[in-house]
Amino acid sequence: MDFDMLGLAPRLVAKLKDLGITDPTPIQTQAIPHAMNGRDVMGLAQTGTGKTAAFGLPLLHVISGMGSKPAPKSVRGLVLAPTRELAKQIADNLMAYSAGGHVRIGLVVGGVSINAQIKRLERGTDILVATPGRLLDLLDRKAVFLDQTRFLVLDEADQMLDLGFIHALRKIAPLLAPERQTMLFSATMPKQMAELSNAYLTDAVRVAVSPPGKAADKVDQSIHFVAKAGKTDLLIDLMRKHNEDRALVFVRTKHGADRLARHLEKAGFATSAIHGNRSQGQRDRAITAFKAGQIKVLVATDVAARGIDIPDVRHVYNYDLPNVADNYVHRIGRTARAGADGWAVAFCAPDEMGELRDIERTMKTSIPVAGGTPWEDVSPPARGGGGKGRGGPRPGRGGGKPQGSSKPAGARSRSRRKGPRKAA
Repeated sequence: MDFDMLGLAPRLVAKLKDLGITDPTPIQTQAIPHAMNGRDVMGLAQTGTGKTAAFGLPLLHVISGMGSKPAPKSVRGLVLAPTRELAKQIADNLMAYSAGGHVRIGLVVGGVSINAQIKRLERGTDILVATPGRLLDLLDRKAVFLDQTRFLVLDEADQMLDLGFIHALRKIAPLLAPERQTMLFSATMPKQMAELSNAYLTDAVRVAVSPPGKAADKVDQSIHFVAKAGKTDLLIDLMRKHNEDRALVFVRTKHGADRLARHLEKAGFATSAIHGNRSQGQRDRAITAFKAGQIKVLVATDVAARGIDIPDVRHVYNYDLPNVADNYVHRIGRTARAGADGWAVAFCAPDEMGELRDIERTMKTSIPVAGGTPWEDVSPPARGGGGKGRGGPRPGRGGGKPQGSSKPAGARSRSRRKGPRKAA
């Protein structure tokens, strides 16, 4: 099947061909016909599968056929995204799909001048991509009105739940036109999603192209069991084996991101960091440099897990395991995009075993071991030792150095092991 067969306007199909996009992905094939028919849609698909086009192309098709211009300060279609990076990525894609047409695409996010956004909203907007917090600020200032908004898209709705945006959504949704089409897209399906869909979708069609919590098929995963103090040296050793490839490194905290970026710079890697304390301009410049290959390593907190769409990111490192298991799936979804191969390498310190168990439970599989001794397999320390109930070795007593091959292809499966090995 191609885009012609999905009923999209010839102008849109031609623009997609100009962009080199000829074959719809499974989520697009399933979702677009229902969206074109005006149905509410719940779409479940892992990151990197083309969800933006799955809702964006039907929106552009319908709105471009309206003919008239939007009224001042009004919005015809609203797309809500949980992070600034994701919102910008969506807006960029929609602008690329509609280039040369008359559809007005707007973007409103925090971290940049609100006055400039107010000015742009004055003439009316066909499709507005927004983060909930900044949109509420603009609504409070009466800079924009949503009473003529007939289309609502909630992208990465599961992360909106994680970040507490449900409260903002409850304020925004009643302001939209009562008769509207709503589409909700997500990579995972937490329990609260049923409540969200029941509240905002009517007789929705559910389309799913991968089980929730499943990683992309072409991601080669592996894990190293390593003490916290050994993580940076191990990361540097592994990254030196692919100096020319882009690598995305995820850490848990803002200060940790800056600290690790400094260490990597000293080791000779062109590195930048993005996190919530960086201004939007700093974040945009870092991502632009990463895309252009001016920097090879980007250190990020989870603010970037769903906002970076760079097809040739070959390596993702989980320097710190995430507190929320689903975020692991989103992180490693930054590689192996658009059918390419990718490697996802995780580090696990003794106090992260709980996070690892949650991740493997969510994915319903064990991550192959590439180095180190699994902390759960190490015999408990002798009485008076420094163990803390996790069965890990005492500080400085092993487990901090990787064992075996550091390459994902040589990873060992813990399921085959019949007994504990000695710590390194």
